[in-house]
Amino acid sequence: MATDNVTYLKRKSALPVEGIEPYIPEPGEEYMNEKQLAHFRQILVAWKKSLMEEVDRTVDHMKEDATNFSDPADRATQEEEFALELRARDRERKLIRKIEKTIARVDDDDYGYCDACGVEIGLQRLEVRPTAELCIDCKTTQEIKEKQMAV
Repeated sequence: MATDNVTYLKRKSALPVEGIEPYIPEPGEEYMNEKQLAHFRQILVAWKKSLMEEVDRTVDHMKEDATNFSDPADRATQEEEFALELRARDRERKLIRKIEKTIARVDDDDYGYCDACGVEIGLQRLEVRPTAELCIDCKTTQEIKEKQMAV
C-alpha cells in the first residue's frame, strides 16, 4: 500500500463511534493485516452495540410517553413523533444488518476490497464508512449511474 501523500485521520469525530482511536498504519504495513482487521471489527461491534442501545431507549421512551390525549391535535402530534422515531429506527435496523454482514466479511478475511473491481478500498474510507463495499471510484460511478437513471 502506497502511503505517499496520504494524511491519516487524526480526529476521533470522523469515526462512526466514540472511544476508538483512528488507525494509523506503520510504514510498510500490509493492507488488511490482523491488526487492521481487529481494529475495524472493534469499530463495527461498537457501532452495532450503540445502535442496539438506541433501539432499547426508543422502546422505553415510547412505553413511558404513550399518553392517551383527549385533544386530537395532541394525539396527532404524539403519533407523528412516534412515526418519525420508528422510521429512524427502521433505517438503523437496516444498518445493523449491514454491519452484521460486514463483521462476517471481516471474519472471513474478505474485508477492505472493492466488490466491483477488487482494489483496496483504503483505510481512510473504511474509517469513516466501515460498511463500505466499493472503492471511491466505483462508488462515484455507481452514484452517477443512479443519478442518470433517476432523470
